[in-house]
Amino acid sequence: MLEFFSTYAMFFLKAITVVVAILVIFGGLGLIASRNKHKSREKMTIRNLNEKFEEMKFAINAEVLNKKEFKEWQKEEKHNQKGKGKQKKQEEKKRIFVLNFEGDMQASTVNNLREAVTSVLSVAKKTDEVVIKIDSPGGIINGYGLAASQLQRIRDRKIPLTAAVDKVAASGGYLMACVADKILAAPFAILGSIGVVAEIPNFNRLLKKHDIVYEQITSNEYKRTLSMFGENTPKGRKKMQEDVEEAHQLFEKFISMHRPKVNIDKVATGEHWYGTRALELKLIDTVQTSDDYLLELSEKAKIYEVDYVIKKPLAERVGLAAQKAISNLMCFISK
Repeated sequence: MLEFFSTYAMFFLKAITVVVAILVIFGGLGLIASRNKHKSREKMTIRNLNEKFEEMKFAINAEVLNKKEFKEWQKEEKHNQKGKGKQKKQEEKKRIFVLNFEGDMQASTVNNLREAVTSVLSVAKKTDEVVIKIDSPGGIINGYGLAASQLQRIRDRKIPLTAAVDKVAASGGYLMACVADKILAAPFAILGSIGVVAEIPNFNRLLKKHDIVYEQITSNEYKRTLSMFGENTPKGRKKMQEDVEEAHQLFEKFISMHRPKVNIDKVATGEHWYGTRALELKLIDTVQTSDDYLLELSEKAKIYEVDYVIKKPLAERVGLAAQKAISNLMCFISK
């Protein structure tokens, strides 16, 4: 009997410890949330890239040139600046607005992009240019469709749009890039992967093995075509295949509309290509890094990098992480 009470006491203490730990965690989250309640969760940063390039040039020359050479270079720079000042009075410099999009499977930064685009459109003119730097392997169709629509807003205003790809713009990433007037990519950047795939695990056999019955009730026939736990039918698989093919056709049509020179039958195979090969296939217009492109433009244009960040509350970020893990199994995913 004493052994029973001893075991029970230990169990009780462990349970209390777990409950207290949970309360402390949620209490901490609540405290952090209350402290940040009145703080702005949205932040826009604007960086003058011309100044950045000038600072870099100054620092390098200060290090590699001797004192006499450095002074001569400074005099020459002042002379050039005076000349640029006179030219500025005669002709207003073109402005370049640089936006960044780092994508994931959920296109979770699309709201940052939409706010950045709105900010730029509030001041941009037809004589300006927007450069969107895309780094994304693609993801859910509706998320990347919305991201592409944000870029379309720039095109609709007749403002030149350039897409720059240094690493990867595959599937949904390329869906975004093809909206631009021109696309440039680094030699080994990955582009393409024009296709759609739907993936879902099925645990029905495992449940049957352990005599677990799974019940699923839907309001109509195609509310759920494939199931994670139920037994999938040939009819359900057929409907899912039709949905995937319909999405793929929309993908092809979108690219053909924006890149009419592309042989869509040749590139819409799900394959991806590196920059040099993508140029041959007319998926891009120039093999060039975004660094070289912006450095060249800095000689004749004012360049501003605009970033808009919407910071989610900690509790929401934790919830979203769990939600993403589940939705990755359920959503249509294009690769």
